[in-house]
Amino acid sequence: MTNSTYAVTGMTCGHCARSVEEQIRELDGVIGVAVDLGTGAVTVHSTAALSVDDVRGAVEEAGYRLT
Repeated sequence: MTNSTYAVTGMTCGHCARSVEEQIRELDGVIGVAVDLGTGAVTVHSTAALSVDDVRGAVEEAGYRLT
């Protein structure tokens, strides 16, 4: 199992966090996603390392930016 933490900008509420979480959960191998609105940190638990480009694409699909 792999845990990776990313910084996401633009999230301001629970709906924002859920949108990001839902998009990232669609990536192959993702087991869980934890979003900390206060810091913008998104921790992804997966079966193997994920491509940063894939994570960025999921975050952007939700309407936010990976920094």
